[in-house]
Amino acid sequence: MGFKWLGLMAVFMTTWVSLHAVADVGQDSPKAADFSVQVPLGLSGEGPWYRLELPLALQLSTRRSDTEDLRIFDAGGEPQAFALFREQPAAQSRSQENTVRWFPLYDRSEAVGSAPSVKVQLSPAGEVVDVVSSKPADAGKQVLRGWLIDTSAIVQPLTRLALDWAGEQDGFQRFSIEASDDLQHWQPWGEGQVARLSFANERVEQHDVILPGRSARYLRLLWQSPVTAPMLSVVQVLSSEVRALAPALNWSAPLAGIATEQAGEYVWRLPAQLAVERLKLDLVQPNTLAPVVVSGRGGSTEPWRRLRSGLFYRLSQGTQESVEDEMPMAGEPLREVQIKVDERGGGLGTRVPTLRVAVRATEVVFLARGKGPFTLAVGNAQVQPASLPLNILLAANPKPLNELGVARLAGTPMIAGGNEVVPTPATDWRRIALIAVLLLGVAVLAAMARSLLKKPS
Repeated sequence: MGFKWLGLMAVFMTTWVSLHAVADVGQDSPKAADFSVQVPLGLSGEGPWYRLELPLALQLSTRRSDTEDLRIFDAGGEPQAFALFREQPAAQSRSQENTVRWFPLYDRSEAVGSAPSVKVQLSPAGEVVDVVSSKPADAGKQVLRGWLIDTSAIVQPLTRLALDWAGEQDGFQRFSIEASDDLQHWQPWGEGQVARLSFANERVEQHDVILPGRSARYLRLLWQSPVTAPMLSVVQVLSSEVRALAPALNWSAPLAGIATEQAGEYVWRLPAQLAVERLKLDLVQPNTLAPVVVSGRGGSTEPWRRLRSGLFYRLSQGTQESVEDEMPMAGEPLREVQIKVDERGGGLGTRVPTLRVAVRATEVVFLARGKGPFTLAVGNAQVQPASLPLNILLAANPKPLNELGVARLAGTPMIAGGNEVVPTPATDWRRIALIAVLLLGVAVLAAMARSLLKKPS
């Protein structure tokens, strides 16, 4: 009986190994020739990391909307490690120095440690006109406790405060900072410190104080050490406005559309499935006013999805012309775009307008490991994503991204096939022959197992 089970075990092990051998056939790493487009690259700058902005023409040659059917090969056909990244919206900060007015805050010397009690006179616009102590003049000796700064004319967030004071008073000046919009309720903004120091015939001065970057109509500075404030001679407040910058976009060539059977309805088929960031409609006729509804879908078999509505126009006013022919989109992968025009605005005329689409610029960063020349290949729907996260690829790179070496397209792309048809693999006779031999071997082993089971123990 033991020999029977040993025989069966041998049969199963052989069958398992055979099936895995069949599965492994044909799963070699893809070669450059397996892609529909290959283009040589030229390198400049110091490597081994290089970055390349991917032209829109190559993005249109990909078979995936995420551009993951992309590879880079060295001269020996070995794939290179790479990362894909799309430029993100950036922020731009614009700073401005503002001229402000400041008013002294006096209080009794024995009341040091509490906020001064003052009366503030305001203009109709909310500007501070005058500040006087609410305590009687004979209620004790008055000391300068701090300063009230009028920032009501500043719209942007407050980011920095610069102070200077009269006299030769050296040392550190430490004070609390509070903010208010109504002079009644004050919010703490932390502490500030300025200084004048002299040593060895050298003089060091610190006049700037960082503010938290929030808006406020009034600032109150109350001195803590020393408890008596200096007589300020210069007060400047720096404000900053942060604006979001749109990422760089690549625009397609004008795309021809078709008019459907419904009046005012047009459809455009994109060269590939693209993550569309903006649309640009060609408005040929002057004085065109077109309320529209834009829909899209990822393929011709999918239902239309309403994306957004808006207004396109081209209006003449005297010698001036106002044009609104672009519309922002959400970056969804689209293969077809549909625009329905409200005909009550007069429509778009008898000719079907052309449409341009914009996608976010894509960059490739790769680690040049082998020997050049290097080749970029795209267009293979059967390969799996192979890009690395950018931070992993650049983990050992000491340089910032904008100082990496630069790759550029150095020749005419070699195109095999088009964008619409996925290439069909050629018949692999080696694989078929191996499968036939393995199946025959499995049949023989099965017969042997059956024979072993029929024999007496």
